[in-house]
Amino acid sequence: MKNTVSTFQKMKDEGKKISMLTAYDYSTAKLEDEAGIHGILVGDSLGNVMLGYEDTISVTMEDMIRYGSTVTRGAKNALVVIDMPFMSYQTSVYDAVVNAGRLMKEARAGAVKLEGGVKFAPHIKAIVDASIPVMAHIGLTPQSINAFGGFKVQGKTEAAAKQLIEDAKAVEAAGAFAVVIEGVPAKLAKLVTEAVHIPTIGIGAGPDCDGQILVYQDLLGMFSDFTPKFVKRYADIGTIMKDAFSTYIKEVDEQSFPEEKHCYTINEEVIEKLY
Repeated sequence: MKNTVSTFQKMKDEGKKISMLTAYDYSTAKLEDEAGIHGILVGDSLGNVMLGYEDTISVTMEDMIRYGSTVTRGAKNALVVIDMPFMSYQTSVYDAVVNAGRLMKEARAGAVKLEGGVKFAPHIKAIVDASIPVMAHIGLTPQSINAFGGFKVQGKTEAAAKQLIEDAKAVEAAGAFAVVIEGVPAKLAKLVTEAVHIPTIGIGAGPDCDGQILVYQDLLGMFSDFTPKFVKRYADIGTIMKDAFSTYIKEVDEQSFPEEKHCYTINEEVIEKLY
């Protein structure tokens, strides 16, 4: 059955855990969807894992629309959430609504996600008022790494912990249907989850969030530039891929591929007439 924002809330109310993964293309989205994933995030993490950037800052609206539209075509049941990239909403509430609308119209998103707490509550409210579901994102927000001074765990001081709770309450009050909590101590994430009624989706935030999300390349061992502490590798697909590539190169070099069974045939009389 199609997962919606109501599905997510129902799962939290019933104490069921929500599973989410990233995807950036049709084939991967289709596989995740068929496996039964509840939600797929087209994250601006595509800047790292698909485009080779060091961070997510350079990702554009056109990138999110292009990659997001392939995912929405592949996912039939999962709720597809698409990230609003850097400077697509920070500039004004107006820009936030316009760009969220583009993700819904042009990429066929089921919801959008944006980073920030109290400061961006007005932006969230305006987008929600335009009938666009919003997933919020607090804690370690990758678009703010330059302000943070790098990828650092958030909420470790009393003041920062209190602010995180206030951020969660603010995005809920603004109308967000869920909130991602990234890179915060597990006990703090538990308090945040208990402080709001909407579902919390953790990434590096411990087991007590209402759901979890991972970048699928991290989960499959396909991205080795950087592996966060919170990642669990469920398969080493990266090594399998490299081994397959190496075998292919070797067989081409040795002329053992293609074999006869990989070739098309033609009537010998036709060939003879060509000499």
